[in-house]
Amino acid sequence: LPSPCTMLRSIVFGSCVAASAAFAPMAGLPKAQTRAVAVSSPSMQMSPSVPFLKTPEALDGTMAGDIGFDPLGFSSLTDIRFLREAEIKHGRVAMLAAAGAIFQDLATDPGYTALAGGAKMTALHDVMVDKGVMGQLLFWLSFAEVFGTIALFDTLDGKRAPGDFKWDPMGMGKKDMASMQLKEIKNGRLAMMGIGGMVHGYFLTGKG
Repeated sequence: LPSPCTMLRSIVFGSCVAASAAFAPMAGLPKAQTRAVAVSSPSMQMSPSVPFLKTPEALDGTMAGDIGFDPLGFSSLTDIRFLREAEIKHGRVAMLAAAGAIFQDLATDPGYTALAGGAKMTALHDVMVDKGVMGQLLFWLSFAEVFGTIALFDTLDGKRAPGDFKWDPMGMGKKDMASMQLKEIKNGRLAMMGIGGMVHGYFLTGKG
């Protein structure tokens, strides 16, 4: 049997060899840098608006106001151009609705008062239905929707940008179209939330 001193030397030598082998590069294991890239790469694709969700493939930042916000994944279910057309249209309607809801508290037309009796919000809708005004309004809006549908097909065919009806009588988009598109989409989104809040406030308080 080897002496205790020899055994101790053998143990120390084996420990040193094992320790040095732990720091030696091995081809069979991934390098730390490679692993770091694999881990950090998905973080580059995370949504800037919802950091814990990945950015949908359709939201590539080319559209005005695109901040990668689609938590329900609508852009993966249908054409993003159709969704943008709908968003712009609803935003424009909401801006008109919000402005009208505010204006009726600032100024009153005697003809309107005689017709509606001061009704507001959803109560005004009911009065207009009773007086037969909503049927005419529905007819003209349906007529406008026909042209909107034709324009939508052009958009889906790539012949037209979403929401573009070539209508800019004041020439506001001639200098900086991208800036005006961003302002429109932001104000449209705000108006959609705003008119929704006004209507629900009327439901709760009965005041417009």
